Amino acid sequence: MVENIRSAVENLEAPICPDCTKPMQWVWSQLVEYSPVVVEHEFVCDTCGGTTRRKHIRADQHIKPPGKLLLPKVRPAA
Repeated sequence: MVENIRSAVENLEAPICPDCTKPMQWVWSQLVEYSPVVVEHEFVCDTCGGTTRRKHIRADQHIKPPGKLLLPKVRPAA
């Protein structure tokens, strides 16, 4: 999962701020969907503080979503 986010960030171009026309800085990324792999990125402008989000879709990759988490069995106190 981390590899998908890392590869999406490496191939990413910083968008241009629509208000002050300067390149924006990457802030964070998050995996949004598993199949197909969709990673959402957020950018912030250093000059005016504007933010924008972009989605990166990798249709060639699919990740199996995690199954149910098992809880430990609790034994009643005697």
